[in-house]
Parts: sequence; C-alpha cells; structure tokens
Amino acid sequence: MKVLVVGSGGREHALVWKLAQSPKVEKVYGAPGNPGIAQVGECIDISPTDIERLANFAEKEGIDLTVVGPEAPLVAGIVDEFEKRGLKVFGPSKEAARLEGSKAFSKEMMKKYGVPTADFEVFDDPEKAKEYIRKKGAPIVVKADGLAAGKGVVVAKSVEEALEAIDKIMIERVFGDAGNKVVVEDCLFGEEASYLVVTDGENFIPLATAQDHKAVFDEDKGPNTGGMGAYSPAPVLSKEMEKEVQEKVIKPILKGMKQEGHPFKGILYAGLMITSDGPKVLEFNVRFGDPEAQVILRRLKTDLVDVCLSVIEGNLVDGLEWIDETAICVVLASKGYPGKYEKGKFISGIEEAENIDNVVVFHAGTAIKDGKFITNGGRVLNVTALGKDIVEARENVYNAVEKIYFEGMHYRKDIGLKALKHSS
Repeated sequence: MKVLVVGSGGREHALVWKLAQSPKVEKVYGAPGNPGIAQVGECIDISPTDIERLANFAEKEGIDLTVVGPEAPLVAGIVDEFEKRGLKVFGPSKEAARLEGSKAFSKEMMKKYGVPTADFEVFDDPEKAKEYIRKKGAPIVVKADGLAAGKGVVVAKSVEEALEAIDKIMIERVFGDAGNKVVVEDCLFGEEASYLVVTDGENFIPLATAQDHKAVFDEDKGPNTGGMGAYSPAPVLSKEMEKEVQEKVIKPILKGMKQEGHPFKGILYAGLMITSDGPKVLEFNVRFGDPEAQVILRRLKTDLVDVCLSVIEGNLVDGLEWIDETAICVVLASKGYPGKYEKGKFISGIEEAENIDNVVVFHAGTAIKDGKFITNGGRVLNVTALGKDIVEARENVYNAVEKIYFEGMHYRKDIGLKALKHSS
C-alpha cells in the first residue's frame, strides 16, 4: 500500500512513524512533511489546504489511504473532495468537522443533545459581547468561533482582560475571519484531560487516555499554546469516569451528528474539564491531538492502517491493543513561543537522545540547512519516551531532553507530575 499523511508537525511525524510500521505499507508520503518525516517516507511540497493538488497527487500516485493530520484541511472539506474521486481518506466530512471549525456550532450541538459543558452565549457584535461580560464578571472565557491554531481561547481572570480579548478577536481581528463571532462562556475549574475515540459514525472505540499541558510555563502558568507536552495513560480519567464520558459525551454527540445528517467518522477528541460536578466538555476536536497523538501512538500495538480502513469501510475493528507502559512527550520550543520567535537556530543532540532506549524524537518545526537540522517553528521537537510507570517515563524523557540543544530552547520541566498526584 501507498499511504499519504497530510500535515507537517509532530503529530504527522508520529502518524507517519506508526503507519510505516505496518507490514501492509510499502511507502508513506508526507505533504508537505518535515525533515523527520523525510527519514521515514517521502515529502511532497503541497500545502495541507491545497485540496485539489493533494487529490490530484493521490490519484496520480495511486495512494491507497490518506490520513489527515491537522484540522484546517478537514474543515475545508478535504474528505468530501477525496471521497468524490473515489479515494480512501480517514477523517470527518466538512459538515462533521464543524464540531471543531465553529465553536458556536459545537456549543449549540452540545446544548441541543444534552452534553455537559459550560453555560455560554454566542455574539457577532463586540459591544453586546462586552455588555454580557460586564454583567457576568470574571473569571470568564472568550473564544474565537473559528480555527485559530489552538490560540483563540482566552481564560480571562479580570473583566478588563476579557474586554481586551473581544477587541483583539473581533475588532483588531488577530485571527482574521475566525473572529467574526465569539463564544463567551463560564470558566470551569478542575483538571483537564483529553478523551479520544475512533468512530465509524455509529460505533466507537476509545483510544488510550492522555493529558495535554497547554500553558507555556511550569505549573500551568503563562499563555496557552498548541501544547507543551502530554502523557498517557491519564489517571485523572478513572474507568468509572471513562464510562461517564462515553455515556454523557461521546454517545449523545455521535447520535446528534447522525440525526443532523452528518455522521462523524474518524477521530473525535473531547477536551474535558474534570470538575467537582463531573466531566464537562471544553471543546471538541476532529482529529488526533498534538501532542496527545505522540504519546497515544507510542503505546498503540494495533496496526493503524487496519484502524483507519475499518472506519472508512464501516466495519470498525473489534478493539485496540496497547503497550502496558506510560508514554510521555516533552515539547522543545523556540525562544518567544507562543509569541514571536526566531527561526534558523542549529539543533544538536537528536541522535544522542534517540540512542537512549525507548526514546523517539518527533520533528515538529525543523528544516535542513547545510546538511544540519535547524529550527523552523514555535514547537520544534517532541521528545517522547516510554517507561514502566510515570516516574521512569519522566526520567527517560528528561534524560533525552538534556542531550538536545538549540539557542533559546525552552520546555516545561513538570510534564507528568499531575499523574504522580493520582498515584500517590
């Protein structure tokens, strides 16, 4: 089989790495890919949102399976175009992808089908949004309606901060058309967790639990990022809690999407807050998380090709097998990220890090210059490790991190500590 992975980040490197392990796969392509992906497959210089060129490439090369990494091409309708041409593609349709593409649509669906979430209002008028914020007070959450690369959510601790967020999103339009509308919602308190399932539109199978770390600095301080690290399994999601999430979140939203005429196929990702009243949905995503994919795929034993094809063909696999170890991922970021950052810094030590047992380094924002790896993004590398438990996994991953260097490199030193709290 020939497989195409759409995207260029750490999640896509992890997908390529996993798909390439399948005995069914003879070649993997990444579009546009990255230097890490180039070590496993072939990179094709096509943008993830250039859907027509991607479909043309898949037709011309006889691609047997396309797996879409990021949300933007899904929201833009890549699945619809590929299916129209009779190409096998893993992911939700354009209409189903609105669960991530529009926060307003997502919240309205949750309300309609009884999925527990924070109380909210949707606004397309900045003045009305501000009036509501003044009335509600803080803390309060302001979300750009459309896609904003994981940076369109402001958890405002004061009314002033929330009003500023409205100005930025709706008036200064820092996220462009994503800020045509905003969702303003109550602030939830608790511990976050990521719950992902693979679904054929009716049935679903849970993936291993994971916990992402959004804030840029230790102890969840500083602005939110695309994700600074993750680990799996996440003990905050007990077996009882998982059952509750399946009954109250996954089943109703899948049923709702089917009833609306847009059955959801692919990976459905519920971003949860585990509150004192139980789990509540912060957001839905319509693809693997990044960096959750890196830890989930490190633990997955089942052939990912079989999983993807079972969804496309509507005969979902019976279950998934997992490595009974803890996986952890630490993101190495460029100086200044998630704000402005420099590129072009030489990277050393990747090979040394990967010489450590159970360590794999996924490339997220790298390029090649004079035959050497250089930084080319905010999140540069995803260092992943396995261990018999969270203590060993942390030790392995941070040993590997210490081998790597580039100017201005920063990372969180507390990834996985929340898990220790649950196991003590």
